[in-house]
Amino acid sequence: MTFRLSRRLGVLAVAVGVAATGLLAIPSASAQPFYETPTALPANNGDIIRSEPSIFYLDPINLIKIDANVRRILYRSTDRTGKPIAVSGTVITPKSAWFGVGERPIVGYAPGTQGLADHCAPSRQLTVGTEYEGPFVLGMITRGYAVALTDYQGLGTDGAHTYMNRVVQGHAVLDSIRAAQRLPAAGVPANGPVAVHGYSQGGGAAAAAAELAPTYAPELKLKGVSMGAVPADLSAVARTLDGSLYMAFLGYATYGLAAGYGIDMAPYLNATGKQVFADVVGKCTLEALPAAAFKKSATLTADGKPITELLANNPLFKTVIDEQRIGRIKPTVPVLISHSALDDVIPYSVGKTLASTWCDKDANVRLAPNLGPTHVGGAVASYPGAFAWLEARFAGLPALSNCWAVPFL
Repeated sequence: MTFRLSRRLGVLAVAVGVAATGLLAIPSASAQPFYETPTALPANNGDIIRSEPSIFYLDPINLIKIDANVRRILYRSTDRTGKPIAVSGTVITPKSAWFGVGERPIVGYAPGTQGLADHCAPSRQLTVGTEYEGPFVLGMITRGYAVALTDYQGLGTDGAHTYMNRVVQGHAVLDSIRAAQRLPAAGVPANGPVAVHGYSQGGGAAAAAAELAPTYAPELKLKGVSMGAVPADLSAVARTLDGSLYMAFLGYATYGLAAGYGIDMAPYLNATGKQVFADVVGKCTLEALPAAAFKKSATLTADGKPITELLANNPLFKTVIDEQRIGRIKPTVPVLISHSALDDVIPYSVGKTLASTWCDKDANVRLAPNLGPTHVGGAVASYPGAFAWLEARFAGLPALSNCWAVPFL
């Protein structure tokens, strides 16, 4: 057993190294019939449009194949205006029997930043072992949970990926759980316990799902929502991203928000900006980061002012940013907010403010700070606590809020 575990960890280390250099077997960006939106969509949100067997590799060398029931799905959801859309994703069910309390739970896993191009969709990257959140998804599977992993709007499917659009991301997560419950081949309970987890972009999607669930999906037996590094205040996040290693994320957010609201970004960018952003938009996260690293947005705009000023002062963009603010709606289930005090992408103060805002609304909130170095380290540091917290929710244990301690954390 020790040798087998060591071998797996060794292979995973090689895979991470390959990923870090960008030498990935990224899935083809060409259109796949599976992802095409049919002329007519089913009647209800969460209804399955089509499904097919899929595969889950943990590494880009394809040496570690996860032994689980893996299904790629296309399901109905709605965009921010309420218009029906098709969203793709993956449902993964352990082959082993569930020995926990009650029925097997489903975790709606909201993925972090993947990119904007169709070939960046988690449902595609899982099949070739390039999904960087694969080890964390595996952590859910090994605990016996079924996982519904959404691709979000336009990531794999028709149209643009509406990155950072709060409402549509929350819808996609909640409807992925509904889809899993309605997929006979998944073998999961149709009305069993569910939870949501996500980090970074996924943290925002999970938080949005927590706020929207009571009105959008009240039938779900939601036990709790775990979220990490929630981008609850996009203005504060944008100021941190501009000119940083993660400048590509500012490009993603600007284009994703513009796409969700039908805004043409071309008039706001100079020739260099158009070239840089077009390059970033076509790349997945690990490739996009070095392409835009440390660039100042003021060198990319038509008026020479930072994009942060555009987002803060232009009435059109200011309204868009304001509508993405998380914290205005009280979650009706317990929530866990994990955040590193050393986060270099989403300031810890943003997570703490979200916790305080929800606490003021008498929500059941647990703020869990950590000292994981950087945004990536914060994710790794948060997972043991998130796993334990979710396990307690599914076991029916009371969720202990620490709102009283938030001002001191």
